[in-house]
Amino acid sequence: MEYHKTKDILHVMQVLGHKNIKNTLLYTQLVTLDKDDQYVCKVAKTPKEIQEAIEQGFDYVCTCQDGMYFKKRV
Repeated sequence: MEYHKTKDILHVMQVLGHKNIKNTLLYTQLVTLDKDDQYVCKVAKTPKEIQEAIEQGFDYVCTCQDGMYFKKRV
């Protein structure tokens, strides 16, 4: 589940306490990623909006033009 949430294999390796990445890869192959994941997106343009997005659990995606884009899994 941690890999599904973060998509960070090195983080998962550390969380599981593995010393060899091959062991972690074995576990992550058991994870079936759902291609129908749905997200709520939010654009923040002011420091207050950015703070609110982070406090609401949104993850930063990118900056484009005058806004910072965030997403949160539904």
